[in-house]
Amino acid sequence: QVQVVESGGRSVEAGTSLKLSCQFSGRAFILYSGWFRQAPGEAREFVAAISWNGENTFYADSAKGRFLISRDIAKDTITLQMYMLRPDDTAVYYCATGQRGPYDYPSSYDYWGQGTQVNVSS
Repeated sequence: QVQVVESGGRSVEAGTSLKLSCQFSGRAFILYSGWFRQAPGEAREFVAAISWNGENTFYADSAKGRFLISRDIAKDTITLQMYMLRPDDTAVYYCATGQRGPYDYPSSYDYWGQGTQVNVSS
């Protein structure tokens, strides 16, 4: 059974930074891992993704220049380092992994965490 667990979400002030972490277990192979977010009343949207070997990263326009995704293969974890947070970054952030693309669509991912809440106040 594949398990995905996010952590690190909290309430922060606008302009500050925050790091989210995701721990995978029970997974034999992946193509992409990534982060999505969902604000109340909104659809789940792509934030960032990383390839299986950690060499290729992808970002939504809203995340480019502010967020960094990385992978620790040995620990089977990925992180999302967020800088210059804005109130519109407020959402539940979900970590996911899957064995197919495209990387920016939720349907490409088979396993999801329960989400971690990020609140950004102005």
